[in-house]
Amino acid sequence: MDLIRERNQRRRIVGRRLFVATLAFGVVLTTLAGYAQQARLPRVGVLSPGNPPPADPIRQREAFEGGLRDLGWTPGSNILIEYRYAGGKHERLPELARDLVRLPVDVIVGRAPAAIQAAQQATNTTPIIMSAVPDPVSEGFVVSLARPGGNITGLTLQVRDLEGKQLELLREAVPTLTRVGILRNMNQEFYEHETKTLEAAARVLRLELKDFAITRRQDLAPAFAAMNRARIEAVLVRRDILVLEPNHTEVAALTLKHRLPTIHHFPQFVEAGSLMSYSVNIADVHRRSATFVDKILKGARPGDLPVEQPTKLELLINIKTAKALGVTLPQSLLLRADRLVE
Repeated sequence: MDLIRERNQRRRIVGRRLFVATLAFGVVLTTLAGYAQQARLPRVGVLSPGNPPPADPIRQREAFEGGLRDLGWTPGSNILIEYRYAGGKHERLPELARDLVRLPVDVIVGRAPAAIQAAQQATNTTPIIMSAVPDPVSEGFVVSLARPGGNITGLTLQVRDLEGKQLELLREAVPTLTRVGILRNMNQEFYEHETKTLEAAARVLRLELKDFAITRRQDLAPAFAAMNRARIEAVLVRRDILVLEPNHTEVAALTLKHRLPTIHHFPQFVEAGSLMSYSVNIADVHRRSATFVDKILKGARPGDLPVEQPTKLELLINIKTAKALGVTLPQSLLLRADRLVE
């Protein structure tokens, strides 16, 4: 009898130990699951048709990550960023976009219309943030700027008559101006939109426009030589993340060599030696795209976030270059400059 009681007591002890062990194991699993959930950081995909640093003179990545840090997001610490660069090959963008969706990412930031289009084709559920798109309504990305609808919102570069203002500034700098060269990469997607606005502005200012096309760095020197032969008196350089902007130093040197006053979109050309730039502060646009990411990650729906338009344009003038070109700039133009480069 004592033997039976002893055996039953041992069984009860073993049973209690098994129960405690099972309970403890369950607590451990629950805790680990909780840690795993906490360790799942928000993931942002950035899709660009251009090149990664250091071949990015606008420093888009630096501006974007700076904007995130301003909002309390530290890349690699409490947020993950997946960058995908097409290196100038737009045909790669659709697969790069699908790769981001497969990861998956919580939001995609697209730079330039081709990147937005690729992301739009890859997903209709993942939020997409436009960073610097010229005309998102005509591109079919949003229904309207005020009420985007769908899964896309962000920032536009849409500034009414910017091209006309740039031509006016060239005319103000060179009052006798009659022939203007347009230097651009014909492969850029906003070519048709800009052509219409430039032609309309040129008619008002009674300027003759002539296109000079480039598609690679080796085309730059021949293009400027062709401008001299055509007796071009000033040059309007268009946006181009593939050739012109990565080679802004060479472009600036050519403007000086051929004694051609030029106006650009981005200040790095002026800092390198070109005459003027007038446009949106593009670095600020990329920085502000972080505010949309922040709102999306905190629960906002992209279709409810109005597309943001630029509110500030900047005029930079290189005084040293003006003297080298023999251009006497009017005081009224110098007083309007946001920054004078000496």
